[in-house]
This record gives sequence, C-alpha cells and structure tokens, in this order.
Amino acid sequence: MNGIKWQFLRNLVSNWRRFLSLFLLLPCLLFVDVQSALADINNDRYDGNIFVVYAGNGSLVPPKATLQKALAEHKPAFLAFYVDDSSDSKKYAIVVSTVQEFYGRSAEIIPVNVDTIPAKETYNPTEPGYYYSGVVPQVVVFNQSGEVVLNKKGQVPFEEIDDKFRQVFDLLPRSESVQLKRRSFNELNSELTE
Repeated sequence: MNGIKWQFLRNLVSNWRRFLSLFLLLPCLLFVDVQSALADINNDRYDGNIFVVYAGNGSLVPPKATLQKALAEHKPAFLAFYVDDSSDSKKYAIVVSTVQEFYGRSAEIIPVNVDTIPAKETYNPTEPGYYYSGVVPQVVVFNQSGEVVLNKKGQVPFEEIDDKFRQVFDLLPRSESVQLKRRSFNELNSELTE
C-alpha cells in the first residue's frame, strides 16, 4: 500500500512540475514577438507595406506599369523610390498617394522599393536603377518625351511635384487655377439622390 502512495505522490509532483513549467513558458512565448508591435511611423522597423499602412492606398503596389512601358508609350511618369522600413519613406507615403490622387489617370505613378532593384554595374535609361541615387525617399518626374523634369532627394513637397506636372500637362499655375478639392462621399451621394 505504501508503494502505491509513493507512486501517486511522484506522479502528482511530476504533473505539478509540468504545470509549473507550462505556466512559466506561456508568458515568455507571448512576449517573444513584441518587436513587430513596436513599429510605427517614427522608427525604421518593418511593419508592412507603407502605402497600405500609412497612406491608405494599397493600389500603388505593385505599380500598374513599368518605367519602360511608360517611356515607350510617351506617357508622363513619376518614380518614387522608397524602403518599407524607413521612417522617412513612411512619412512620405501620403505625398506619393496624393500625387496618384491628382495625376494617376494621366501619368504613370511608379513606386520603386529600392530593395527590389537588381544590383548591376550599369542600367538602361528605361530602368529605375538608372535614376536611383542611393537615398530614400527620392522622386523623379518624366515628361511625355521621357526627359527628367524633376529629380530630388528627401521629403519633396507635393506642391513642387504638382508644379512640374502642371508644366508637363500645360496646365495653369496653381496661383491662377481653381483649387482642386476632393468631394466627400456623402456630398456625391446626396447629389445623386436629388
């Protein structure tokens, strides 16, 4: 009878140790993947595609056309070089999205993740790597003839890009034209019902 009691106590202690180790292991597992939750617009941690996360515009990636196609079709183009884990690129994503909002139907908006540019000695003028200067964000605007009309590094303001596109499309300067304003969805909906 004593042997049965001792066996029962050994099993109980063994089960208790298993329970205790599971109890201590579970909280450790929960805190292992905290790094991804700490990513935000002000740091250089990866937290997803910047256009989806910070600009609310997943339609930019992948781009609808390539630079080669835009140049062959004599269509104005806008290259935006970025990296998903750069705080500067994250902050600039909304400007690229705004450019697409105003010029996306008339020009090719081509975001280029610099991590996807193949490493080569030389590039063709129809490849984005030809224009990349090693800094993100960087923007390059092409006219219908394929000439570069703007090539700037850093946080280029939308107004500067807008001025170049206004020249490309032969539009009035911003000071002489009516300010473009986006209507809210409810405004449009109310017009349709009246």
